[in-house]
Amino acid sequence: MRNAIGFLEELERNNNREWFQAHKSDYLAAQKEFDALAAQLIAGIACFDKRIEGLGTKDCTYRIYRDTRFSNDKSPYKTHIGAFICPGGKKSGYAGYYFQIGPEEDGYPAGCMLAAGHYMMEKQALRTLREDICNGEGDFERVLRQARPFRLDEADKLKRVPAGFPADDPAAEYLKYRTYCLNYSPGKAFMQDDHVVENTLELFRRTYPFLEYVNRAIAFAREDL
Repeated sequence: MRNAIGFLEELERNNNREWFQAHKSDYLAAQKEFDALAAQLIAGIACFDKRIEGLGTKDCTYRIYRDTRFSNDKSPYKTHIGAFICPGGKKSGYAGYYFQIGPEEDGYPAGCMLAAGHYMMEKQALRTLREDICNGEGDFERVLRQARPFRLDEADKLKRVPAGFPADDPAAEYLKYRTYCLNYSPGKAFMQDDHVVENTLELFRRTYPFLEYVNRAIAFAREDL
């Protein structure tokens, strides 16, 4: 990913249409490099998560062009490239594996990061997941331990247990989350390593039980629609 990250570093410093058009060939080369890696990740993940089988890179990758209509930031291009590998593809609504490269060491939107989960669950699926956590006798905490060094995203975490759930439940802290997504920022050196695919697959394998847990709730909630 050295060339792709190098392009994104330059794009961060020159996020305008004139520069981008003059370096369009560099962008296409960076995207090609990333797509090749994404294809390897899809194939590797499918070895331990069968619901990923049959996906192509277009099912999992995104355009670099930003939608600036409702944003104060009018920069025309994203400064990261990412792939969301989940059952049914990126628009399916299921939780999945996210791989992102960027010019920064870590974090969204411009950092190198790995994630596993779902950022915007439907209301009924979110309630079902919380019910599973509440009734699971500690199984949710077990899948979190299996996923280390990934950690739950603290963004938008509630200060109180949501209505309808007992505040004194042993899993009360986990019920406060609104985003059930695991994050890990390994840094640019990790992404530029020759073994990035193998190393990423090993990390994503640890998150598989967590994703199965979340996707079970999503599937169950959809049966009631």
